This record gives sequence, C-alpha cells and structure tokens, in this order.
Amino acid sequence: MRSLGDGTFTADLRAEWSIGSHPHGGFLIALLARAAQAALHERGEPHPDPLVVAADFLRPPAIGPVLLRTDLARAGRRVAVVGVRLEQRGRTCVEARVTAGRLPARPDWTDVPAMPAEPPPGALAMGGATPEGVFHLSKGCDVRLDPATAGFLAGRTADPPRMRLWVRPREGQPDPYFALLAGDVNPPVVFNLGRSGWAPTVQLTTLLRARPAPGWLRVQVDCRAVYDAWFDSDATVVDSAGRLICQARQLALSSTA
Repeated sequence: MRSLGDGTFTADLRAEWSIGSHPHGGFLIALLARAAQAALHERGEPHPDPLVVAADFLRPPAIGPVLLRTDLARAGRRVAVVGVRLEQRGRTCVEARVTAGRLPARPDWTDVPAMPAEPPPGALAMGGATPEGVFHLSKGCDVRLDPATAGFLAGRTADPPRMRLWVRPREGQPDPYFALLAGDVNPPVVFNLGRSGWAPTVQLTTLLRARPAPGWLRVQVDCRAVYDAWFDSDATVVDSAGRLICQARQLALSSTA
C-alpha cells in the first residue's frame, strides 16, 4: 500500500489473496483496516489498533490496482472512527467504517468453543479447486478443515451449516490483520446444504478483541438461519493461548436456493 499524502492510498489486489477471480473478503477487511490505521498515523492520532471494521460490499473488485480513500469521522481520546472507500475504475466497491483504539492485553471473561489448539491428523488442507473457484489463498495461508463439519466434500447435502477450521500464515506468525482475515477464511457454510458456487458477502462486521499469540488460530463458524438465498455466518476465532481474538458476522447470498 502506498500513500498519496492526502489520506488516499493505492494498493494492488493480487491473485494469491483471491478465491477464483474474486479478491478474498477477509483480505479486503484487513486492507481497509490498514488504510484507516495508516491515515491515523499520518495525522499523528494515537490509536494504534483496529477494533471494528464494518463493511458493505457494493460490487466485487477485480484483481489489480485499487484506490483507498479515507475520511476521519471522529478523533477522541479512546477511539477514532475512519471511513474508508475502496474504489476501482472510478466506482466504489467496498465502503467501511473502521473504529480504532488500543487492544486490551487480557480478557476478564470469555466463552469460546471447545476445539483442539492444533488441527488433528485427519484435518484436510484446503487448496486447489473449490465450489467457489481455485483457493489461491492457500499460497499465503495454511488452512485445515475438520472433515466432520464439511459434509459437502463427501457429497452430503443435509449437514448443518457449521464448520471448524485451523489457519496460520505460511510465513511468520499471525498478527491482528491476519486475525481479521481469519474471520472470513472458511468456505461458505451453505455448501453443507448443497448450495455450491460463489456466495457473495453483502455486509461483514468484524470485531478484533486481542492480539493473537503465535501458532494456529482455530475458527468455528455457525449459521443461525437461511432464508431463500440469504444466509448469515458467524465466525469465532481463538488463538493458541485459548483467547478469543476475533468475531465476525456477515450477511451473504448463496448462488442457488
């Protein structure tokens, strides 16, 4: 990402952060957060961490260059709010509000799903072709899927729309921006209902709760309701120390109903 010096930045959406021909939604959330943080840094605002990214996906961007425009909506002592628009070829593709502040060091109370800290031997490495297209994201991320929660891989079409995964970067250790990406790393949960193909996100709100510890991130994804083509998806991301570090809720459309 390169600054143009006026709260505007340029970036390239690369193929290795895509699924099929579509840039990955979690990667876009992380990019929007980076743009907001860079804009605050340029203004000298002391808000070092993204806390919330609430994004509306207006139209899918293509692989290639994009423009990120930021607008400081609020600068308080504890939090700042920055509007960010991702534009391509003169059209807004994603519009977001990023709330920034300082991440806490430790939780006072959490309720996290019971999952092994590391993927078990039978976990499936994601890569290659998927119902959405080629999973290019596997070039930068090691993603393992619990086969017991992925009935679509065995041809089943009536399993619950819930999944469990483990993810870590191919290089280095997870940081807060990787945690934002992890909140959307799963295949669409409606695959378990026999609804294959691209499932575009309409709205995605991600809460970053803490800095991740080194190691695997475990992700549990649940769906509460499917109405016609509309479905929700709630992801809970837990780090290797057992701490809740990210929560992501989205509303999306399945390609077949």
